[in-house]
Amino acid sequence: MLKVAKFGGSSLSSSEQFEKVKGIIESDPARRVVVVSAPGRQNSEDNKVTDLLYLCNAHLKYDVSYDSIFEMIEERFMDIRRGCGLQTDLDAEFDLIRSKLHKGMSVDYLVSRGEYLNGKLMAEYLGFHFVDAADVMLFKYDGHVDYDRTNAAIGEALERYGSIVIPGFYGSLPNGEIRTFSRGGSDVTGAIVSAALNADVYENWTDVSGILMVDPHIVEDPKSISKVTYDELRELSYMGAAVLHEDTVFPVRRKNIPVNIRNTNAPEDPGTIIREAFDKGDEDNSTRFITGITGKKDFSTFDVYCNHNESVMKIVQEALSLCGRYGFQPEQLMSGIDSFSLVFPSAELSRSRYEFAGELKNIPGVDDINIQDGISLIAIVGRQMAYRSGISGKIFQALGEENISVSMIKQSADEINIMVGVYTDDFKKAIRTLYDSFA
Repeated sequence: MLKVAKFGGSSLSSSEQFEKVKGIIESDPARRVVVVSAPGRQNSEDNKVTDLLYLCNAHLKYDVSYDSIFEMIEERFMDIRRGCGLQTDLDAEFDLIRSKLHKGMSVDYLVSRGEYLNGKLMAEYLGFHFVDAADVMLFKYDGHVDYDRTNAAIGEALERYGSIVIPGFYGSLPNGEIRTFSRGGSDVTGAIVSAALNADVYENWTDVSGILMVDPHIVEDPKSISKVTYDELRELSYMGAAVLHEDTVFPVRRKNIPVNIRNTNAPEDPGTIIREAFDKGDEDNSTRFITGITGKKDFSTFDVYCNHNESVMKIVQEALSLCGRYGFQPEQLMSGIDSFSLVFPSAELSRSRYEFAGELKNIPGVDDINIQDGISLIAIVGRQMAYRSGISGKIFQALGEENISVSMIKQSADEINIMVGVYTDDFKKAIRTLYDSFA
C-alpha cells in the first residue's frame, strides 16, 4: 500500500509541528512519499514565509532594502533546524539565494524557496531522500504540466530511493527555469504525485479535522463531513466553502484515488474522505442527508416581467446577449412562465448598472423590471437529498419560523444542491437556522 502525505504550512510552521509530522509518518509505513509546503503562521501575529518572500520581491522591485525581511525568513528556518537538531547547511543555501537577489530576478524562483528549504529540512528529519520538485514536476513552455515526463520522473525517484520528500508549489520549465503553480499549489503537487504513483490514498494534512459542514465563523464548533463526493465538493467550493480547489483534485479524481483531509494536530481524527462515489453500504450517518451548507453575500437581482405576447426564452436570450455586451456574468438565472431573474455579484454592476437596466427594460416584450440589492445566496448540498421528499418545504418552514424571507429558490438538475436567496442582513441567521434544522 502507498499513501502520499501532503502537509500544509500550518503543519510545518515550527520544530514542534515538525515533530508531529514525524510521528504521523512513522506511525504508518505506507506513508513513503511526503509533499511539503513552506512554513505557515505560528500564530495570528506571525507571517507565512511565502508572503515574506513575495515582500522581498516587492522591495527589490522598488529599490527598498529587503535585509530585515530576509533575516526573518532565515531565522524561521534556523529555529526549525535548531529545534529538530538537524545539520542541513542552511548558510550555504541562504548565500546562494542572496546571490540571486536582484531587481528583475525570477519571482517564481524566489517564492519557491520556502518549500525547497522546508523539504530539505524534512527529508533530513525523516531520514528520507530529498527530491527537488524542479527535477520531477516538469512543465511545458505553455505553462501546463508535462504529465508524461512528470509521471516517469516521479515514479523513477520513488523506485530509486524508496522514501522521498518533494517540495510542493513549483517545478521547472524545459530550460530548467523554476515555474510555480498558483497560490495553494502544494495541494496540486500532492495530487499530481499521487496520480503519478497510483497511490492508494492522497492524504492532505492541515489544521482542521476534515471539511466542516458550515463556516465555523458562523456556527460554533460545527460537525465535520466524514464522506463527500467530488461533485458535492465542487458545489461547496463554488459557493465559497473553504475546501480544496477543483484543480487540486482533478489528477486524483481522474484515477479514482480517494483524498483524505486530516488534522496534523489531531491525527487520531479520521477526517474527511473525498471520492467519486460511495456504495450504498458505505454511506455513513444515514439520518444526515445534508453534506454541507455554505453561501456567498452581496448580490443584486434583476427581476424581469414579460408580457404574454413574447416568448420568455427569447427575451432571456436577448438579455444574456446584453449581459455579454456589458461584460456582466450572471451568477444564477431563474425563469418562470412570464418572468425571470438575473442574479449578479453587486460589485460587478457598479460601473454601469443603470445603463444596463435601461437597455434591459427596452427589450421587446419586457413590461417592467425590478432591482433588488442586498441579496445573499445559500447552498444546501447533499448527495442523498434526491432520495428525500419535502426538503424544500422543510427549508421554507425552518426559515419562516425565524421570520427570514426567501427571495428565490432553485434546485440543481442532479438534485445535490438547493439554493435559496435571502436578504444579506439575514445571511448568518439563515445559515445557523438551516444548520440547526438539518445537521
